[in-house]
Formats: sequence, C-alpha cells, structure tokens
Amino acid sequence: MASRGEACETDGTAHDLRWARDVRDSVRCAGVLLALLLLFDWGAGRLTFLRGTLWTTLALLLFLTLCPARVRAGADWLSSRSLVRERRVRTDLLVSVRCLEGVSERLLLRDALGGLVEIPTDVLVRNPLLWLRVEAGARKSAADGTLLCGATALRRLAVRVDREAARSVFRASGLE
Repeated sequence: MASRGEACETDGTAHDLRWARDVRDSVRCAGVLLALLLLFDWGAGRLTFLRGTLWTTLALLLFLTLCPARVRAGADWLSSRSLVRERRVRTDLLVSVRCLEGVSERLLLRDALGGLVEIPTDVLVRNPLLWLRVEAGARKSAADGTLLCGATALRRLAVRVDREAARSVFRASGLE
C-alpha cells in the first residue's frame, strides 16, 4: 500500500491527494452551519424538533453540495466517484475534451464507448501524477485518431500544470 504522501498506489492508480482534506472541510462547513443555526434558534427560544430537523437537512444539503468527487486514474482510464455514482472514461479512446468555464473551470472528457467524466481542472493541476495518466491516454487517443476535438484545451492545461509544477519546485527550494 502507498504511504500517506504518495499519489500512486501499488496497483498503478493515481488519485487526488487533497480529496480527504476536502471532504473533511465539507463536513466542517456543514457542521459549523448546523451548530450556528441551532445555537441562534436556541438563543431565541424558538428551537423545536421540526426546526432542528429543518436545520439538519439544510446542513446535509450543504455537505452534499460541497463534497468533492473522488478522482482516480490508471493505465488508460479516469474515474470520478461522487456520493451517488461513479463515472469512467477510457483515456486511450477519448473522442472529445472540453474546458467548461464557470465558477470553477472543469474538464469534460468523452470517450468512444459513451463514457463521460467531468472533473475540476484544479485536481489535475494539483496532482501531476494524475495529470500524467490522463495526458498519456489522451496522447494515445490523438495518435490513434479518435480524439476529434480538445487538443487545444489539453495543451493549455499542460502548460498550466507545468507552470504550477515549476512554481512548486521554486517554492520548495526557496527561490520564489
């Protein structure tokens, strides 16, 4: 089994190193909200079982909204597992890769078998081993001619990953 700081497990899969911390942060946010709502209601003398249930439901909905999907990648595959389901694509059979703008930038990958995965680009930027798995599969797709659109989005993401890795090296060596 891999040690705590490693991103690659013995079976050759890479995963998001910050996933567990992000889940803990989601639990903390939901817990703080619940505690504050219950405290304010109790202080106002309006706390009832029904209102407590309502606040608990609201905190649970916040947790479900904030809880990140677990992203993993192996040889020629990428998966994103949320609380409800797991989505998987074959990176060696990618048909399209799109970068979706919004509150947070996301990468939408579609394969020839109908698989579809949407992941935050930050996950790939923070985890170079995960990015290397995705990039290797995408290169294979491009070489085989199945990747019809998305090469530009992958190149831009590769530049971003390389820039962040260089910054990390400079930070670690004290040259920043």
